[in-house]
Amino acid sequence: MTKIAFIFPGQGSQQVGMGAELIANDEKSKALYDQANAVLNLDLTTLMLEGPQEELTLTYHAQPALLTTGVMVAEKLKAAGIQPHYAAGHSLGEYSAFVTAGVLTFTDAVKIVHQRGLYMDEAVPAGVGAMAAILGMEAEVLASVCEEISATDVVQIANYNCPGQIVISGTKEGVEKASALAKERGAKRAIPLTVSGPFHSSLMQPAADQLAATIAEVEMQASTIPVVSNVNSTLLTDVESIRQEMVAQVTSSVQWEQNIQKLLDEGVTVFIECGPGKVLSGLVKKIDRKAATYCVYDEASLAQVVEAAKEWS
Repeated sequence: MTKIAFIFPGQGSQQVGMGAELIANDEKSKALYDQANAVLNLDLTTLMLEGPQEELTLTYHAQPALLTTGVMVAEKLKAAGIQPHYAAGHSLGEYSAFVTAGVLTFTDAVKIVHQRGLYMDEAVPAGVGAMAAILGMEAEVLASVCEEISATDVVQIANYNCPGQIVISGTKEGVEKASALAKERGAKRAIPLTVSGPFHSSLMQPAADQLAATIAEVEMQASTIPVVSNVNSTLLTDVESIRQEMVAQVTSSVQWEQNIQKLLDEGVTVFIECGPGKVLSGLVKKIDRKAATYCVYDEASLAQVVEAAKEWS
């Protein structure tokens, strides 16, 4: 049996026009976009389809926008007879995975991620935090660099994306100092990221605390398929573990490389990225070149997966 994982991108993958073709041809898909508008009392659909990009990129808009598109694509795949055996999401993408696994209703998830975006936006004043991608450095070496700088400034590993690509997060000074020291110690490059906050760092603790209160009030179900934890790469199925995950991942590193390795160890050979962009598929290929990856974001890419699925048993 071919084992399939649906994977969902996080912030940074949003783009104007996301999902346009798929909702134009399907009332059920368009209804999801309309539902998001109604739940948030916000014209999210126009932002997603027409922009402007700067508005769409605001944390509290990007998060519900990516969730909506990711869930819509997953529903299209399921309607075409393609069922996932596992789900995983990069940071925010984990919420799309939870909806796909039946943990959360779509409307509850849209409300939560919008609040999550607002909490993150409020947690750290603009200009205080920063993030940077460090290329060509071993994780252990970079961890010791962050530890050294942490004596005076906040900085930590935010994302283990794939071999040779790790993201750090913290105060502006902390990230700048750690980037400089990483290059001194052999990193090929340190690229500052255009982000609105120091995500997946201890500076996000106020957001995690507020999110915990929001999540405590939401009804959840045990998952129908395992979702891989961003925090520790375990397979999540029970509600209590999932609630803890949602809070912990705000300040914890995203173990994406380890997540994909876990799915490979479980026998997954097909990874389908649901939503705009091809970032996660690229990372999967860097982790295991033999893995089959697909990105679904329009009619042509959907048709390609449906055709390929005829060969899967």
